[in-house]
Amino acid sequence: MFTTITPSFVTDLFSRFKKLFRRAPRLPPRLSPDEKIIHRNFTGKLNEPNVEEQWKARQQNVKDAFTHAWSGYKKFAMGYDELMPVSRLGVDGLGGLGATVVDALDTAMIMGLDEVVSEAGSWIESHLLDRIRQKGQVNLFETTIRVLGGLLSAYHLSGGDQGMTLAQKGPKPTIYLDIAKNLADRLLSAFTSSPTAIPFSDVVLRDSSAHSAPDGLSSTSEVSTLQLEFNYLSAISGDPKYSTEGMKVLAHLKTLPKTEGLVPIYISPHSGEFSGENIRLGSRGDSYYEYLIKVWLQLRDTQDGNFTYLHDMYEEAMRGVKHMLVQKSIPSELVFVGELPVGPKGYLSPKMDHLVCFLPGTLALGVTKGLTKEKAMKDNLLTFEDLENLKLAEDLTKTCFEMYSVTSTGLAPEIAYFHTKDYFESGLDGGNKSSEYVNDIIIKHADRHNLLRPETVESLFVLYRITQDPKYREWGWHIFESFEKYTKVESGGYSSLDDVTTVPPPKRDKMETFFLGETLKYLYLLFGDSSVIPLDKFVFNTEAHPLPIKSS
Repeated sequence: MFTTITPSFVTDLFSRFKKLFRRAPRLPPRLSPDEKIIHRNFTGKLNEPNVEEQWKARQQNVKDAFTHAWSGYKKFAMGYDELMPVSRLGVDGLGGLGATVVDALDTAMIMGLDEVVSEAGSWIESHLLDRIRQKGQVNLFETTIRVLGGLLSAYHLSGGDQGMTLAQKGPKPTIYLDIAKNLADRLLSAFTSSPTAIPFSDVVLRDSSAHSAPDGLSSTSEVSTLQLEFNYLSAISGDPKYSTEGMKVLAHLKTLPKTEGLVPIYISPHSGEFSGENIRLGSRGDSYYEYLIKVWLQLRDTQDGNFTYLHDMYEEAMRGVKHMLVQKSIPSELVFVGELPVGPKGYLSPKMDHLVCFLPGTLALGVTKGLTKEKAMKDNLLTFEDLENLKLAEDLTKTCFEMYSVTSTGLAPEIAYFHTKDYFESGLDGGNKSSEYVNDIIIKHADRHNLLRPETVESLFVLYRITQDPKYREWGWHIFESFEKYTKVESGGYSSLDDVTTVPPPKRDKMETFFLGETLKYLYLLFGDSSVIPLDKFVFNTEAHPLPIKSS
């Protein structure tokens, strides 16, 4: 049976805000014995303000990195989707909507960079609507998470919908909302053109038409990673059509057969059925699981409470992950998440995309719903299964960090394999011979690139907020230092790398939009005050654009 989605419940979604509350300050980082001597005052106690000053300084370093990245983009690629920092050129690979501008805007707002907010906001006000009206084919998923999500977050953070007013400059919030509605109206054709509840993958913006990919399929993750954005747009526009179409997808996915909550990575918009048997939490599978819990968090306190099915689907899937995909490496027992390339009855591949490193943060969020572990335990909110999931989140976060520390550059490859009793290849380590895990992690030649991805620092941010363990900040700082050392381009911007196992690593000459939209944003928030964008009041879309959680 399909869950009934009516315009009335969507119109009632998110009726008003509860006031945000400030959290207590977090515990300071643990210091080495030498640092303790330096930071002790005459009472022999740690001088905590000095520790926090250190993190403020590190946060400023991230802010400076963002400014450097933006300066290169502004100088050489303004209005293009992405910067090629080595060539000093702009390139359009996401439909030509100036994706870096929109993706970076709310990061600049959170960092208080008014000049960047003004530059980005002015470009959006002057150019984006014309681009949307004139451009051709775009991917529904990428455009929703980056451009629509970025506009909606900017709307809220600039004071729209009684939101925060982080931006002192730039257009009025209604400008962002009006452009978002125009874009979403065109994207809706992917849903309304499809013969099933599953949308087509591609939209032609200028004539609001849509079609499937050449193979006729959509990615499972892509069709199920649109709902946070469309729900919020319905709430602030008063028009239920966006949420209605988005939620039809999840209601339909609920009815399809699964394997312990796990699903294949392809689905047909023509039949509405899954295609193939490949199961993984990397590309084309990842954010299906992420949005099950996040959409539930977004909607659970609204007047219509018929969304428990999302939480049930999430919990079943996480049990399936633990039972079918989680293994430990040899010899040092790193916990990793493998893949089932030929389905549940086939072999487990010890392959783990960097993309899978979203999972620890998602698991931790599912445990405490954004509260600190301390508060959740004090209020007796955690079950044994919750604690088990949080332990898995911590174990996986360590694995994701070791994927960085095992390489010569301190930066992770796009894909890693793990040494198991059934699989090992010699001569394919990460290059850091002093790493304890040099024999556990195998990096094939084709997988050694680094795209400046955010997933690991995203999980470090969430795990730090929830557990308050300072090691996650320290790990984040190590990663940031490696980005600074090996990916920075002096003329402006940061570049993806071709091989993280060699020094110096050859540059790939591309700065993905998510480096400004996600990676640097999560690092900045990791090193800052935890009361900024609190996890129990906001939900981050899969492109790190924070959207407020509303309640009835």
